[in-house]
Amino acid sequence: MSNRSALHHVVIVGGGAGGLELATSLGNSIGRKQKARITLIDACLTHVWKPLLHEVAAGSMDSSSNEVNYRVHAKRHGFEFQLGRMQGLDRETKQVIVEPLLDDTGTIVVEARSIKYDTLVIAVGSTANDFGTPGAAENCIFLDSLEQARKFHRHLLNSYLKAEYDAEKKQKHSLDIAIIGAGATGVELAAELHLASQELPVYGLSHLKEKDVHISVIEAADRILPALPEHLSNAATRELKQLNINVMSGQRVTNISETDIEFADGERLSATIKVWAAGIKAPEFLTQLDGLETNRINQLVVRQDLQTTYDKNIFAFGDCASCPQPGQDRPVPPRAQAAHQQASTLAKSIKLRLNNKQALPYVYQDRGSLISFSRYTAVGNLMGNLTGKNLMVEGRIARLFYISLYRMHQVALHGVFRTSLIWLSDKINKALHPRLKLH
Repeated sequence: MSNRSALHHVVIVGGGAGGLELATSLGNSIGRKQKARITLIDACLTHVWKPLLHEVAAGSMDSSSNEVNYRVHAKRHGFEFQLGRMQGLDRETKQVIVEPLLDDTGTIVVEARSIKYDTLVIAVGSTANDFGTPGAAENCIFLDSLEQARKFHRHLLNSYLKAEYDAEKKQKHSLDIAIIGAGATGVELAAELHLASQELPVYGLSHLKEKDVHISVIEAADRILPALPEHLSNAATRELKQLNINVMSGQRVTNISETDIEFADGERLSATIKVWAAGIKAPEFLTQLDGLETNRINQLVVRQDLQTTYDKNIFAFGDCASCPQPGQDRPVPPRAQAAHQQASTLAKSIKLRLNNKQALPYVYQDRGSLISFSRYTAVGNLMGNLTGKNLMVEGRIARLFYISLYRMHQVALHGVFRTSLIWLSDKINKALHPRLKLH
């Protein structure tokens, strides 16, 4: 058996959908065979697919049953896991600098440390971009992480409980929820929150009626889902209005207070709960990584083969990277399907690097877009440039396709057999537990 310290060391920073899929693929193919050493670094102990965070926030999904434990997964799939948050980089000595680990009291558990690499892959994802809007950071809830989604859920339940008791006492008791940003996350969250307004009265919060809960979706562009085709935007608007959700397009937010949202035209909207779901940016620490090139939203600039522009030993992909598309002015869009495709391409490229061969160029393949309206319905267009035509789908068929996206991610991580067992377990849990998480 080869000495592990002599093996080519691939370090992947970020255990999101793309990073974990890449670590799993490389661990299964070359890690187990001792052809390379694979290490994944993440600041959390568990992984939840980010497109599901809005369901965790609304209580439609119990995250504990959908979490992947990094240590267990690493053991099963031939790679190593290091708990920590990247804070710096030394390109000359090829070392990733990891922040110290602290416990809940702020006491250092593990000192800051350095991890050497031969090939480094950065896949740290993105966070919401509040564009410096006054009051946004202080008065809005963000949904960038599992902990934030759980925090939102607790806040939502407490707000319902307060409004319920106010209603029982015949006091003012409306619950006003405003979602700023009508991209996929904002639109899907609105539908999940509408479901919550229907389900909670079933479990005892009966004084607060569905009509007392007001949900608004706010978008600065002239239509919701501005990054997607107009026919999808129109279909989504129709579905939201059928759910009595207030759609406010063409409204630029200029200030957010504890109780109100102010718009550029001077109008105001009262809101008990305010969620910021508009725009993305990469983590700011990327701009300080030993001279690597970044753009205005902190993304690492990469070539088409996903190598960073200034260092052939460092790759980046997913939302944290700006990757060019051949013949187009815009880079690859920050979407889950892009990260999945890039992980697949990069797995091949890293194997080629072990044999001193060139990395493969990545070409984005648009497979279409799907938007879920909770358990009600879904809309989308499929195939994209696979056929050169867009196939519009709605209703149950679209909903099935939407669910299949998550199952494909699970197959990439666990394989077909284990994913089938997870699917069966999910069915059993749905039959045994309430439709809404109540704690």
